[in-house]
Amino acid sequence: MNVVIDTNVLVSALLNADGVPAKILRLVFERKINIVCDSRLVSEYNNVLHRAKFGFATELINSILGFIVMESVFVKPLHCELEFADKDDKKFYEVFNTKQADFLITGNTKHFPIEKNIVNPKTFYDFYKKATN
Repeated sequence: MNVVIDTNVLVSALLNADGVPAKILRLVFERKINIVCDSRLVSEYNNVLHRAKFGFATELINSILGFIVMESVFVKPLHCELEFADKDDKKFYEVFNTKQADFLITGNTKHFPIEKNIVNPKTFYDFYKKATN
C-alpha cells in the first residue's frame, strides 16, 4: 500500500511514540506501507523537522530522511490548478494526484479537497488494520 504522508503526521509521530501517527510511521519502517513523495516533500520534511521548537535530534532526523529518500516511491507530480488555503498543502495533493498513492494521510483533512482517500491518521490506521486482518 502506498501513501503520501503530510508533514504534520510525521511530526506527530515523533512527538508521541504511542499515537496513531507513530504506528503509521512504524508501518513505513517495517516496509508494510510505502511513502510516495517528491523532492519538495522531502525538503519540507527536512525544514520542519529541523525547527528548534520541536527539539528533534539531528541524528534522528537524518535517519528518518535517509530512510525516506532510499525507500520511498518518487514520482513526478502532476500540476494541479486547484487553489489551497495553505499553498504548502498543494504539493502533497499533487503527489497524491499522480495516482501512485492509495491514500493521503493528513491531520488537516479540511485543507484538502473532499476525496475518500484523503484521510486522517486514525481513519487510515483503522482501514489498514481491517484490510490486513
